Amino acid sequence: MIVYIDMDDVLCNYKVAHIKALKQSPDVPYPQSQRGFFANLEPMAGALSAMEKLYESRIYDPYILTAPSPLNPLCYTEKRLWVEQWLGYKYVERLIISPNKGLLIGDVLIDDHTTGNGQDQFGGSLIHYGSQRFPSWESVLKELNL
Repeated sequence: MIVYIDMDDVLCNYKVAHIKALKQSPDVPYPQSQRGFFANLEPMAGALSAMEKLYESRIYDPYILTAPSPLNPLCYTEKRLWVEQWLGYKYVERLIISPNKGLLIGDVLIDDHTTGNGQDQFGGSLIHYGSQRFPSWESVLKELNL
C-alpha cells in the first residue's frame, strides 16, 4: 500500500516555529519566506519512529508528500535537507514536492489539512493528522496496524 505523509505539522513542527518567528520579527509577515525556516523545523513527537516503522513494514510503501511554500523558493532545498537530516537518504529518494496532492495515486494520505492542496481530490483514504480521531502518531500507527 502506498502511503503519502505530509511534512508541515505532521513530520515537522511548522506551527510552533511560525508563531515563534512572528513574535521574534513581527515586521516580517511571512517568516516561512526567510532562509533557514524549513531547514530548522523540529520533528513532531513520534514522527521519526513512525516513519521508521512505515519504512520497515512489509505492508506499506511510504513517501513524503509536501506542498511547497511559494513565498520561499528555498523551501524546496530546505525540505530536502530536513528529510536527510532527520530521516536519512532513504527518504530523500521518497520525497515528493507538489502543490496538488490530488494528482498522486496511492492508498493513504496522512495530512493535517483536508483541503487546500488537493487533499480532497486524493483518490485513497485520508488520515487527518491532528484531528480528534488522529491526534498523534500513536493513533495513526494504530489505524495502520503498526
